Amino acid sequence: MSRTRTALLAAMALVAGATGSAIAAVPGDAGAAAVPCTVDYKVQNQWDTGFTASVTVTNHGAAKSSWAVKWTYAGNQKVTSGWNAKITQSGANVTAANESYNATLASGGSATFGFQGSYSGTNAVPATFTLDGVTCNVDSGGPTDPPDPTDPPPGNRVDNPYDGAKVYVNPEWSANAAAEPGGSRIANQPTGVWLDRIAAINGAGGKMGLRDHLDEALEQKGSGELVVQLVIYNLPGRDCAALASNGELGPTEINRYKSEYIDPIAEILADSKYASLRIVTTVEIDSLPNLVTNVSPRATATPNCDTMKANGNYVKGVGYALNKLGDVPNVYNYVDAGHHGWLGWDDNFGASAEMFKQAATAEGATVADVHGFIANTANYSALKEDHFSVNDTVAGKSVRESKWVSWNRYVDELSYAQALREKLVSLGFDSKIGMLIDTSRNGWGGANRPTGPGATTSVDTYVDGGRYDRRFNTGNWCNQAGAGLGERPQASPEPGIDAYVWMKPPGESDGASKAIDNDEGKGFDRMCDPTYTGNPRNDNNMSGALADAPISGHWFSAQFQELMRNAYPPLS
Repeated sequence: MSRTRTALLAAMALVAGATGSAIAAVPGDAGAAAVPCTVDYKVQNQWDTGFTASVTVTNHGAAKSSWAVKWTYAGNQKVTSGWNAKITQSGANVTAANESYNATLASGGSATFGFQGSYSGTNAVPATFTLDGVTCNVDSGGPTDPPDPTDPPPGNRVDNPYDGAKVYVNPEWSANAAAEPGGSRIANQPTGVWLDRIAAINGAGGKMGLRDHLDEALEQKGSGELVVQLVIYNLPGRDCAALASNGELGPTEINRYKSEYIDPIAEILADSKYASLRIVTTVEIDSLPNLVTNVSPRATATPNCDTMKANGNYVKGVGYALNKLGDVPNVYNYVDAGHHGWLGWDDNFGASAEMFKQAATAEGATVADVHGFIANTANYSALKEDHFSVNDTVAGKSVRESKWVSWNRYVDELSYAQALREKLVSLGFDSKIGMLIDTSRNGWGGANRPTGPGATTSVDTYVDGGRYDRRFNTGNWCNQAGAGLGERPQASPEPGIDAYVWMKPPGESDGASKAIDNDEGKGFDRMCDPTYTGNPRNDNNMSGALADAPISGHWFSAQFQELMRNAYPPLS
């Protein structure tokens, strides 16, 4: 039996089994004044050693600016994690106090929080609840039949959320794709939903908000399993080494990030309505690697990245997000891990892995809050380079000495992702962590795709003649000319890889090719200007960007058409 049906039966049991002493007074009823508060305690799912519960407290008295609900267990129940409340336990006594974002409890208003717990023997509903010391009436409900042993309990996440599951198709992106000539060929592919500012949570500019997407996901899910892919992307001082995706929060606004961005997202994801979805969160693109590669004394350092390393707000923000989102039993956190052309060098690789560990153990997070990592998000690095490897020697020189490879230890994303996974496990991450690789724009197909290695006259002709990735430099990241759609999204394609995904929706711009006024906090980066001759971060190469691009995240028809033309595997 599915968890959704179990929850439905629990709700039915609540209605059918309510006794006279447990009937809640409704605000406005004659009896409301005599009932100071009502607590609705539902055991949503239960298995041999654990359970999840949802608690709704309704205040029938004067409005409150803070609140605390208390109860005592008759058995040996222990709360192991919670969401939407600060939950503490001493012996059998439990206290759930408000978070900062849900502290206000109006007269007639309600607050809902949830938790996961363990038990043995019986799991009786507590007999008495108090709200700020005043005893409440109690409603309770729970599963009316044993859980299906084939259903993994919430909190016992499956090893790979993509296995055996469909993946959510964003109807807004799908409509844009379908409106393009030939776009119907890929309009039903799943893509990530980017929450790139606070307003995106409720929906900005007429677009769907987070709940809208999750409600649509339930419709798409049907009776099977479904993954929803969310991009958590709004750190203070965001993208310290670039300008195209600068965000709305200043370098010091970590408290706003927590209370106005992460907390509301966590509250929505914890809604029991969405418990049957597998929610994949890609946590903060292009953040932590900057603290390794773009800080002093590196030649690529920027003042903004030095600031973010000094104040610690990237580490604090990522840790807080992992902690809060990881408390939701059906959320799978994947941390952004850059790409091989950024972190593949010896002096970047290990240091970045250590930085990921630091963030994963900050602000109450633990490595257990990390289900995996994602490489190449919104980037263009080839999945596999078949015609050369770092072990090749040409004209007396190693491929690592070529201008393109430039002493990197990796030449493509698959080898990088698999090696990084091993490194992270060695640092204490779970041995079952999986990697995602964003293949939305790294196909590099079309007429110019090499069919064999280059000439052996020099190591550079050998590499340049055989490489699929045709950028001027792996540091080029904005609206790259010649790029194509890559491998279609698929689960478990290679050892250690949970899925190939299209986290960056193809056709959405990386950044404007010239300065454009906007209210989204997004600046102009010369790397998006096709006339730009480069900087130390791309070895002073041309940017390779397409002309006439809109600001990041906006639809870019010319790029979408080019991605389809150069798709590999080709589109039929």
